[in-house]
Amino acid sequence: MVRPSASKPPPPGAVPASLRFHCSGELNRRTCAALDRIERSTDPVQHREALAEVVVALTACGLDAYFMEPLKKAKAGFVTQQSASLGMAGARKLMGSVIRSIIVRMDGPQLVSVCGSIREFMR
Repeated sequence: MVRPSASKPPPPGAVPASLRFHCSGELNRRTCAALDRIERSTDPVQHREALAEVVVALTACGLDAYFMEPLKKAKAGFVTQQSASLGMAGARKLMGSVIRSIIVRMDGPQLVSVCGSIREFMR
């Protein structure tokens, strides 16, 4: 088995590395719609539930991309995959609850800031 060589750290001042994941077209559409509503609204607080739902969905998508999909590609055994799936379902539920409770307490400028961060990730 050939292993990839370790990457060298970037030189000082270089653009930092980033990790991205792909989401479905539907999730991308929902994300853009929620961000647009908040960023264009005179009262972004009215749309914080929609943002919370999008952040929860993006978190679940990222967890799948960074953990579950590589586990499947590695052809981990059935029991291992089922155990991981069960554990990730619990993690998603807990994280979703925390994410929602935080976002629904944010004010307008904080919500707009979160939208800006998500847009940066989308570039």
